Amino acid sequence: MGLANSLDGKSAVVTGSGNGIGRAIAVRFAAEGAKVVVAEIEEDSGQETVELIRKGGGTAIFSRTDTTDSDSVRATMAAANAAHGDVDLLVNNAAAFVFGKVEDVTEADWAKVFGVNVIGYANCVREALPSMRRKNGGAIVNIASVSSFIAQPEFIPYNASKGAVAQLTRCLAMDLSVDNIRVNAVCPGSIRTRATDRHIASLGLDPEEAYLDFGKDSLLKRMGKPEEIASGALFLASDEASFMTGAQIVIDGGATID
Repeated sequence: MGLANSLDGKSAVVTGSGNGIGRAIAVRFAAEGAKVVVAEIEEDSGQETVELIRKGGGTAIFSRTDTTDSDSVRATMAAANAAHGDVDLLVNNAAAFVFGKVEDVTEADWAKVFGVNVIGYANCVREALPSMRRKNGGAIVNIASVSSFIAQPEFIPYNASKGAVAQLTRCLAMDLSVDNIRVNAVCPGSIRTRATDRHIASLGLDPEEAYLDFGKDSLLKRMGKPEEIASGALFLASDEASFMTGAQIVIDGGATID
């Protein structure tokens, strides 16, 4: 059995789905039959994702969401319930990209990166639980990173937060198994997204040269595409992964194989 229409009729919330990996996941889930809530803090980009889904014949609504604000997350879950019924699937993707050496990172930087990348994930899980418990099950996919388990120069705050996502995933899988809720993570490597482009610009690098440089550690000698991460998220969200929980799927072109 393949994955075609594998999410038919499911209600899904995808955070940070206004662009990049989140948008690719939202579009793919909708193409596979899910009714999607585009949970995004940026209204313009979030509405663009909704329009892409609708043009493709899918079902989606936009809900402005600040994952660091419990009230905002609660309102988004209520909107999902009203529009599409109780939530079956949650993809935690919204992220803050904060880099630097430890002496360069401020307390505000630490609060931002952990507020979005860790506490924000936990907020969304907490507010999705009543729906999933009413449905007697569900699937949560956390977007972690290869930065969850490797060290990178001058990436301390980001890598620390993504390491926490890996542990959050395992602990949630353990605690929520009694509710028949599966929790897994995808760990992308170097993926070409708007966030990557912003990082390249901040370093003052030539984009095309940077794409080649960022992809050279991959065995496939290229950067990945958001759609390739969406395929991994789709698998984990679907019943094809019904015996997987607490797992991490690495999608990095083999860059961290050793």
